[in-house]
Amino acid sequence: MKKPASFEGAISFAADLIRIPGLPGQEGAVAARVRDEMETLGLSDVRVDAVGNVIGVARGRGEAPPVMLACHLDVVAEGAPTEWEVPPFSGVTSGGFLHGRGAMDIKGPLALQTHVAAALVGRAAGDVIVAHTVLEERAGLGMRHLLESGTVEPAVVVLGEATHGDVCIGHRGRAELEVVIEGLAGHASAPERARNPLDLLGPVLDAVRDLARRGASDPVLGEETLVATMVDVRPETRNVIPDQVVVAVDWRMLPGADEASLVARLSDALQVGIGTPPEGLRYGVRFARELQRTYTGVEEEVSFLSPSFLMRPEHPVVVAAARAAGCRSGTASASVRPWQFATDGGWSCGVHGIPTIGFAPGEERFAHTNRERLDLEEARWAYGRYPDVIAAVQGAVRGRSGDA
Repeated sequence: MKKPASFEGAISFAADLIRIPGLPGQEGAVAARVRDEMETLGLSDVRVDAVGNVIGVARGRGEAPPVMLACHLDVVAEGAPTEWEVPPFSGVTSGGFLHGRGAMDIKGPLALQTHVAAALVGRAAGDVIVAHTVLEERAGLGMRHLLESGTVEPAVVVLGEATHGDVCIGHRGRAELEVVIEGLAGHASAPERARNPLDLLGPVLDAVRDLARRGASDPVLGEETLVATMVDVRPETRNVIPDQVVVAVDWRMLPGADEASLVARLSDALQVGIGTPPEGLRYGVRFARELQRTYTGVEEEVSFLSPSFLMRPEHPVVVAAARAAGCRSGTASASVRPWQFATDGGWSCGVHGIPTIGFAPGEERFAHTNRERLDLEEARWAYGRYPDVIAAVQGAVRGRSGDA
């Protein structure tokens, strides 16, 4: 039996989702619950694609191009449950908040988007596609696959990543590179027989810091950042001199960067900082890669690169969305700004050129923390503004090419 869309129903749905853990690659049970909700709400063409994304459509009147509402199915790990104020998978509401892992990143907004779309069946000027993707937390294989498949062709994308009611228009991308230092392993009791790659660790870290100090800047997105975050030695035995040291480097980059250019820039910095290494040692730069397996069984080796993107603040979609959203404080337009973290917008806008914005309740400072929560008053306000935002962006792209 079809059930009506409502804010209360969305929050109940969100609580259900919070109670279902779903790490990247393990979203199957979450996807099943989302598909069931879409079908019960009366969305059309509800399906799960090859990699496990869940898609449905709220059919509109056909007067305007389709808009896609998008969130992701996966969440990050909860860490130590004892460190949480409330159990991470409880989905409880207290003190005016919905609590738990995924409350605002991103199961709460996912539920709101799904119910909003259902409420617009037959009312929206154009179709409203609802697409909730897999593996966003691990570089976005789900969104990349969805857009490359050509099975959805939105004229504009509205992401449900937390914006605190603002309209977000872009972010720096994220790349994970590795500096690999190689030598010759040996027993720690006879270091003269080995070539210790740890001898180059200091110069490598200095080169990374030097490159970071020379980073580019954007007036909207701010400065790119580059920092070493982890060091692995192989073999991991304390009485053995290793033959390999791997330094992980997190790079938050600006639009225009790609895999080849980042590797070249870091390699050049190492060459300047180190020059020719001592005999028996060598180093190189590579992208971190991971063999990912979706819960549907699709396997793919991926590079850790989430593209950046930036919409012009004066773009008609941005202006229309900000005016339609308004501000809880009563001003005529919502604030327009970038996110601090990376999203699937790097794929939709940065790679595919689809105008993309973010609008959702939730504060970024709670993302990936053991205090994750969603303000229910703010969520109710956002739920009420979503129909106007959708109508506004559909109007903005009607008859336009939608350049970003």
